[in-house]
Amino acid sequence: MKINSIKVGAFAMLLSLGLACNPKESQDAKIKALEDKIAALETQNTAVTPVNVQSTQAADPSSLGQFEFPAMEYDFGTINEGQVVEHVFNFTNNGQAPLVISNITASCGCTSPDWTKTPVKPGEEGFVKVVFNSTAKSGSQAPTVTIQANTNPTVTRLRLKGTVNPKNSGSVAVGPVKK
Repeated sequence: MKINSIKVGAFAMLLSLGLACNPKESQDAKIKALEDKIAALETQNTAVTPVNVQSTQAADPSSLGQFEFPAMEYDFGTINEGQVVEHVFNFTNNGQAPLVISNITASCGCTSPDWTKTPVKPGEEGFVKVVFNSTAKSGSQAPTVTIQANTNPTVTRLRLKGTVNPKNSGSVAVGPVKK
């Protein structure tokens, strides 16, 4: 009787191992079928339009302002760490409508912008002031400010660039210390 129960147990194990292989083959077949369907969809060139797409139309030039900066980059050269650099980018609105700056963001916390908050009428001038604090910065630096306005394109970037010399560590000993 013991031998029969061992044979039945062994047979049950072999049967379960045999069935375990079938799902793997079944999964491989399903994956292959899905890959075939994806390949067929890719070759059909049918465009699917998402449900939340809004229709767009070309902006009316009479509703846009237009930046004209003499320079969109300022090279502050080489400074020592801890120094603050300030530069004012002046611009003229060459558009047909008042230019409105809705927001300006800086690329890092070391840079802070200020700008003309009122609409700039066509032909008039405005400014974007950028302040860069070099504390804890060293090496080559290129902070940017991103302007969002009623222009085409809606985003404009201004950049400062230069090199920051690191502070001397002063009293920190370098190398082995003799006693």
